[in-house]
Amino acid sequence: MRISLNWLRELVEIKLNPEELAQTLTMAGFEVEDIEDRRTWANGVVVGRVLERQPHPNADKLSVCQVDIGADETLNIVCGAANVRADIYVPVATTGTYLPNIGLKIKSAKLRGVPSQGMICSLKELGLPTDVDGIHIFPQENLQIGSDVRPLLGLDDVILDLTATANRADALSMVGVAREVAALTGGKLSIPEAGEVSITKNTENLALKIADTQACPAYIGTVIEQVKIAPSPDWLQQRLRAAGVRPINNVVDITNYVLLEWGQPLHAFDRNRLQSVASSESLTVGVRFATSGETLKTLDGQTRNLTIQNLLITANDKPVALAGVMGGEETEVHEGTQSLVLEAALFDSVAIRRSSRSVGLRSEASGRYERGVNRAELEVANRRALSLMSELAQAVIVQQEIADTRPDPSTWSRSIALRLERVNQVLGPIELQEETGELEERDVERILTALGCELTPSGERSWTVSVPPYRYRDLEREIDLIEEIARLYGYDNFCDTLPEKAEAGYLPLDQELIRKLRAFLRAEGLTELIHYSLVKPGEDRQIVLTNPLFAEYSALRTDLISGLIDAFQYNLEQGNGCLNGFDIGRIFWQEDGLQEAEAIAGIIGGDRTIGKWSKGGREQPITWFEAKGVLESVFRQLSLQIEYQPDRRDERLHPGRTASLWVRGNRLGIFGQLHPQLRRERGLPDSVFVFQLDIDVLLDSLEQDETLTPAFHAYSTYPASDRDIAFFAPVKVSVAELEKAISKAGKGLLESVELFDEYRGENVPQGQRSLAFRLIYRASDRTLTEAEVEPVHNKVREALVEKFGVNLRS
Repeated sequence: MRISLNWLRELVEIKLNPEELAQTLTMAGFEVEDIEDRRTWANGVVVGRVLERQPHPNADKLSVCQVDIGADETLNIVCGAANVRADIYVPVATTGTYLPNIGLKIKSAKLRGVPSQGMICSLKELGLPTDVDGIHIFPQENLQIGSDVRPLLGLDDVILDLTATANRADALSMVGVAREVAALTGGKLSIPEAGEVSITKNTENLALKIADTQACPAYIGTVIEQVKIAPSPDWLQQRLRAAGVRPINNVVDITNYVLLEWGQPLHAFDRNRLQSVASSESLTVGVRFATSGETLKTLDGQTRNLTIQNLLITANDKPVALAGVMGGEETEVHEGTQSLVLEAALFDSVAIRRSSRSVGLRSEASGRYERGVNRAELEVANRRALSLMSELAQAVIVQQEIADTRPDPSTWSRSIALRLERVNQVLGPIELQEETGELEERDVERILTALGCELTPSGERSWTVSVPPYRYRDLEREIDLIEEIARLYGYDNFCDTLPEKAEAGYLPLDQELIRKLRAFLRAEGLTELIHYSLVKPGEDRQIVLTNPLFAEYSALRTDLISGLIDAFQYNLEQGNGCLNGFDIGRIFWQEDGLQEAEAIAGIIGGDRTIGKWSKGGREQPITWFEAKGVLESVFRQLSLQIEYQPDRRDERLHPGRTASLWVRGNRLGIFGQLHPQLRRERGLPDSVFVFQLDIDVLLDSLEQDETLTPAFHAYSTYPASDRDIAFFAPVKVSVAELEKAISKAGKGLLESVELFDEYRGENVPQGQRSLAFRLIYRASDRTLTEAEVEPVHNKVREALVEKFGVNLRS
């Protein structure tokens, strides 16, 4: 918000210069982003009177003027404005003056052979917006020639561009900032009295109908007649311009002025136009939510398609304004307006926020309603506006209707228990010259009283604090009061303290393990990828957002594999080759409510080798076993024993080349080759493999001591004894099951089992395959003899025959 210091000085006593005040506000949590010193814009510009105007002898569009600025001699000034004439008062930039807004320093010069000793200025050249094309002509008469123009143009002012935090809705008004400055500096407040207004009742044709009292707890409608629409006086226009608001006419300017002064949005309707829209002399102003399909043309000239989220102001149930956001063009105040209906209302912040966002429109009014308007000063702001209209527009108030469902005013001031012990416990010691101390009772009472709170002692070193209505939304708990005490006492006045002992930092176990997992996958040649959590809707069990930014990203992802497939395809299409990578992130789904989990997934495909010249330029796509080996290498480094089981549940994967992964009886994830149909649709290589693991299951299966601090196991210094075993086994029996049975039967002496041959075809019975395993036997304390190995090996053979019915070949 732009704060005029001239205006602020009328509301509160200020003894600080602009820079000191900006520093004080910034340290108190109100960041001053810029200091606009308007005093420099017209330094050296004075009031002059044009005595004579003659056409330039050598230029048709130039004039030669004799200008009196109160000096010993009149100035000869060449002017190019079409509206310059004799007997007018104008701003004159004298020789040596610098105009920063146009970057020009005034010097004596000759223009087309005629000397010019200064410049007659337009408002644009002085940094002020204007619709006039030409020099500025002062409307006042009998001005003091040679006097400074800055007070006349409102340029004897400094503007602070102040940003208030979202919780400080009260600071979006001049009165609110004045209260804050008074609390910070101890300056005396001089808040303007709204004054009482008289209502001359000569009509009863206005009624109110509030359909939703929660969305609109209070509404004041005032009928005003005999309005004289005219430009606002200079002082009002200057204050609006200083705040960045364009003056329009006295009625509209008054509503904007009260908005800036009290933070209460107001809106003025042309009463005759309201009756025209309502098609009746009898007028009922209503507040309701829109129905689907309704439209409204707002003051910015755009036709808005309304939804059920839009709160409306209606005239006999016909939309005339977006409540709390913007008025309608059909009922706006214009030059011929003679009667008004002035709206002063309270609207629910959530309702206005949704309404504003649904039509993509934010305004000064909606920004204040969204943060929360002071419900205790609605009548004050309304009376202030009516008083100004009576003064500046000769308005006569003929009727006022009020619909008020606010709670009793006695409940608007919240009471909070505050303990001095808790204050010092949270804030810590304060610096007292050469020693430290703590806040005293008088400090707390002084600060909170300055904020407008009332303190009632409730015991030793404790109070019951009554919060003023304008801070009702902000101060809710004891800790809020403590924050205010720290803010106003000054954060820089508290001692800096550090913990007595600083411990070395460390990562939690889960993060340490995930970092190791990342490192192992990168070591296998996989690149870490990052994808959006938002995806296109349309899949089963998806969680769809109710208010997405884009329709293409309106649902949460249910897995990571889909994103990896898209990335793989995109890289191929861009000529970057096959993408081998992994992604770690959260997935979301619906199953007995909303669920989410952390997952890791990867994709591997194409030819992973380099130097195709050594293979005659031929591709050698990665095989199922090579891709599986990438995972096996990672699991081996994590000391995990993983079991693979056939799986056909995921339709994106090959039904005969997909396995679910299990660890200690828990499902860990899935690994498999992309389905040939999906591969053809996406234009992918022959063999592309994907995997997805549940990180929570993975972390639960890891033992902290074995993973972070691996235990050393001594190697046997004695030779091994190996045996081969070959047999025909049913195809439906997996190698994993066979290895598990072999390991169990040979437990004690068996060191490892390795499949080294598989054959299907001639001389192999139907429905079976020939498998050959190499078994390594070893003891840690001796060389094994034939008599020790053979019984164990026979036990393995017998276990295979008994459990799986294999036909032994060796």
